[in-house]
Amino acid sequence: MASKTADKRYTKDHEWVLMDGDIATVGITDHAQEQLGDLVHVELPELERAVAEGETCAVVESVKAASDVFAPLAGKIVEINETVTEDPSIVNSDAEGEGWFFRLELDDTDAFEALMDQDAYDEYLETL
Repeated sequence: MASKTADKRYTKDHEWVLMDGDIATVGITDHAQEQLGDLVHVELPELERAVAEGETCAVVESVKAASDVFAPLAGKIVEINETVTEDPSIVNSDAEGEGWFFRLELDDTDAFEALMDQDAYDEYLETL
């Protein structure tokens, strides 16, 4: 059985993706929430919406700025985390856990392998 970290990948847009079968849970990284500051609003995509890889599908607003959240992979939105719309601060306190945004049923699970692993993401952050 693969470890939890082996099943988590990252994008250059600071989203994290956790695979479970053909379902990917998506949120923003701890780095992203730190850059944004205190979140005041989270807008999530509609259920059953088909999204293309790289398509804007959610928005986070902080006291500093609004930022788009992109679909890291193509698929269909099968679940959204209503809790973060009611209490956006959960994203600040647990961005890579309880603060997830939505779950995608992937069109192509192999595309997940192309995303950055933790080491690659850490190296990418050092270039910013």
